[in-house]
Amino acid sequence: MKIADLRVLLKIAELKSITAAANQLDISSSAASIALKRIEKEVGAQLFVRTTRQLRLSSEGERYLPLCQQALDLLQQGQLVINDERQSINGEVRMAMSSEMGRNLMRELLNDVLAQHPDVSLRLHVSDTQVDFYRDGVDVALRAMIAGVADESNFYGFKICNIPHFLCASPQYLAKHGTPTNPSELMKHNALLYKLYKVTHDSWLLLHGNEEHKIKMTSNRACNDGDLVRRWCVDGVGIAKKSAIDVAQDMLAGRLQRVMPGYQIPVTELWLVLPSRQMITPAIRLIRDELKQKISELRVQLIENKTLAEHEWPTDE
Repeated sequence: MKIADLRVLLKIAELKSITAAANQLDISSSAASIALKRIEKEVGAQLFVRTTRQLRLSSEGERYLPLCQQALDLLQQGQLVINDERQSINGEVRMAMSSEMGRNLMRELLNDVLAQHPDVSLRLHVSDTQVDFYRDGVDVALRAMIAGVADESNFYGFKICNIPHFLCASPQYLAKHGTPTNPSELMKHNALLYKLYKVTHDSWLLLHGNEEHKIKMTSNRACNDGDLVRRWCVDGVGIAKKSAIDVAQDMLAGRLQRVMPGYQIPVTELWLVLPSRQMITPAIRLIRDELKQKISELRVQLIENKTLAEHEWPTDE
């Protein structure tokens, strides 16, 4: 049932005339009559008794009209809430994220948010170490997590998306060193490793059908900054294991390409987490929605570019 039709119904009841209602609503009499017929067909009852001089409500119409008015009032209230929320996107957002997200995808996204909402200010904590909300003075954080971890945490959060991962290298590196096709060949290549705290992530888990391959990689480079690992990969000095989000633009531009696409890496999840539900503000909701939309667009581009198959980047829809 169309909201516009309900407005027509109420105006006809007020003025007791289809023609008068049409004139006030700036529509044709035939359009108003059709709107009324649509509603009567939907409710399965005649809402007006038609006489030669005027219309009057039928008994069904008398019962239905107050409910119709309540429904429209609620819809208008909902619109006001949304409009007020949009107008109240302001205040300081204290947000934490990884170095890679901060320098690339989130930098551009947050620039756009601030350009559209000048009353919002940002205080960013950019680091690959896990933030402490209270110690570091942060309200909200973007975190990549293993599936299921978020459910066990004490934080309130929104899942943004699943995150597939790739083995990738630059075309120049592969032209010089060859392209590995299986785990044994991969072990002979130089790995660009990510180091968090004192742990260097040099064991790569690859899935191939029902088989699991845990490969101990050799490397001449490791770093606690994920973005530097990506830049090394673009420089052509080794093979890296990276998230699809972080290397999407490099893949689309041809600066990087997938290695051993037949071998899968376990999918992780990206969450927006807060210490409590009370910390959610209209600005944070906006950032959440913009991020979901941006990543959805990246997913579509990578699929259309045939960088990955649709099933490799599962959604929760």
